[in-house]
Order: sequence, then structure tokens, then C-alpha cells
Amino acid sequence: MDVHITGAWNFPTRVISGPGRIAELPAACRTYGLARPLLVTDHGLVKTDLIAGIVSRIREAGIPLGIFSDVKPNPTESNLRAGVQAFWAGGHDGVIAVGGGSALDVGKCVAFMVAQSRPVWDFEDIGDWWTRANTDGIVPIIAVPTTAGTGSEVGRAVVITREDTHEKKIIFHPMMMPKIAIEDPQLAVGLSPFLTMATGMDALSHCFEAYCVKAFHPLADGIALEGMKIVDTYLPRAVENGRDLEARSYMFAAASMGATAFQKGLGAIHSVSHPVGARYDTHHGLTNGVVFPYALVCNRDAITDKIPHIARALNLPGHDFDAVLCWILALRKKLGVPHTLAELGVDESDARTIAADAVKDPTAGSNPRRLTEAEFEQLALAAIRGDLGP
Repeated sequence: MDVHITGAWNFPTRVISGPGRIAELPAACRTYGLARPLLVTDHGLVKTDLIAGIVSRIREAGIPLGIFSDVKPNPTESNLRAGVQAFWAGGHDGVIAVGGGSALDVGKCVAFMVAQSRPVWDFEDIGDWWTRANTDGIVPIIAVPTTAGTGSEVGRAVVITREDTHEKKIIFHPMMMPKIAIEDPQLAVGLSPFLTMATGMDALSHCFEAYCVKAFHPLADGIALEGMKIVDTYLPRAVENGRDLEARSYMFAAASMGATAFQKGLGAIHSVSHPVGARYDTHHGLTNGVVFPYALVCNRDAITDKIPHIARALNLPGHDFDAVLCWILALRKKLGVPHTLAELGVDESDARTIAADAVKDPTAGSNPRRLTEAEFEQLALAAIRGDLGP
């Protein structure tokens, strides 16, 4: 059998989308058996009227809940451990995760880890490690994204930083898939232009990298191409006018599409972005946006068959590699994405360490071509220096 037409496919959970859909949250709690949920969010969002409104809505429906908000932008095992303790202390029976990718990831992982006796690192996304988990006691999750980037609301994995090694680890289990995702664009209206841009670049990198992965998954490929088209059309609008509910709705969809598509895998953008974020605490989506064109150049010869399809989907004037490279550079400039990792504070002296972590990152294995540690070092240096080659 031809390996190039062999695959295994999964698609995401139930998603309800549109202005005002947050009103359906209490009903979702009842449907999925959350009688005493723990609301997981981040330390910035917990102080906002958005969270106050959600809390009031749930309590007015007669559903008691607790709140946990000790979540960093790049969440750590300490955040996860504190969330599990809060869950147990409050006698909760499910998780409502509200916020960006960090809050969603911690919320999902809390719901998973309350049932485990092994350390979280035993469930890293390697081989069949997920089968080590005890499934009895994993509690249901409702995801309410407030940013359009990671797509964690439809994903079965989370990213947690291991503090002792300064590594980002991908933790996977099918039961971390939320029961339902509520994508209400009104919840993103107050998001700053910067965070709108940074999270949007995350969604774009997911779609782009997933499409370039060599695995056989025509369904994901179609979603990835449409996701790129949506981001190209609607991200500039969302950045320019945060109250544009149509743009916000489409960007939520693009984020979910990216996460749906990347079950094929990701690639060098993420392989480099993960160690940079773990060491420098940079915003993940922003870091992806910076690394994007350098990884594109690095993979040039391995994605020649993909480039024309991407160019046509984006309606570019040319269908060659230069047209796609010029497109991403122009989009980044329009949105205000920094051109180099040096602008994020990354020093050339760390390129070798970044490379050593990148080559071990789970996303490295699905990059369109296998990169050595030395090649990752050259990629990191290029992104630090702003070197796109001749």
C-alpha cells in the first residue's frame, strides 16, 4: 500500500458561533453535567467585566462555581499544579476554560490531571504515551475562547512549560477535547490590536504549516487553505477595528480551523518558537509570526508542490515561491510584526541552545524536511539576524 495515501482522521468537537452565544453557557453546563464547575482563566482577564459577566450569568442560573486565575502567558507546571489543587479544594466536577490559549490549555490539563497519579510529563505527545492515563475521573470541559489563535478550544493537546529544563512540552490525550466550544465574537471586542495581531499570526502559522506537512489528509488540507484565506482577509480588519464582529467571527473560525488542520502535524516555525518562548517568555503567536518567513525559506525545496496551491488560494499575482514569500512579508509589515527575533530580545549566543531544543520538539518530526541540529541553528540565526538569503 502506498504510504502517501494512508492516514487516520479525527475532527473537532461541537462549536457554536456568533454574537451573544455566551448566553448558552449555563445550558451547556447542564447538558454536560457541570453542576459545580471551576472557571479557569488568566490573571489579567479575571479582573475584567467580561469574566464578571460570565460569572454572574452562571451563578444567576443557580450553578455555583469557583475561579482559578494563576495562569502565565506561557503556562508552567506550577500553574497546572495550583489549578489541580484549586479543583480538589472546591469539590468541582468540571472545568469552564475562558481566555486565550494559555487559559484554555491550563483548564483542559487540570480537567485531565485531576484523575492522574503520574506526573504530567508522562503524557507527552510521544508515541502511545497517552494510553498511560487513567480515564476514570477525567472531567468534562467547556471552552470559551476570547482570542483567535491557538484553536485549543477544538484540540486534544496542551502546551506546558517545564520549568526545570526550560522546555515547552506538548501533552496529549483524546479526553482533553472540550465537550463544546462557545465562540462569541463579542468576547474579543476588547482585545488589543497587538494581541489580535499576535494570536492571528498563530492561527495563520497553524494553517500554513499543517498544509505543508507531507501526511495524507485531504480534509485537513482543504481546511488549512481556507483558513489561510480567512486570516489574510479578516485579520487586518480585526486589527484595525476590534469591534468588527464579522472579522472577529471569521478569525475565531480560522483559529479552530488551524487546530483542526494541524492534527497532520506542524513544523519548523513551531520547533523554533517553542524553545524561544520557553526561554524568553515571548508571546507564542508573535514568535511564530517572526519565524514564519525564515522557516519558509528553509523549507523551500521541500514544499515546491504546495506553493502553487497556497498562492492560488490567496489569489496572489504569481504562483511561485517568491509570490508567497512576498505575501507573508507584506502581511507582517502591514500588521506590525517584528522582522527579527533580535527585536524580541533573542541573542545570537542562544542559537545553539534553541537548536538543541528545536530538534527534539515534537513538531520537528513533521516538518516537510528533516532538519539537523546544525540546520536548526542556522534557521535560528537567520531569524535573529533577519537573513532571508540571496
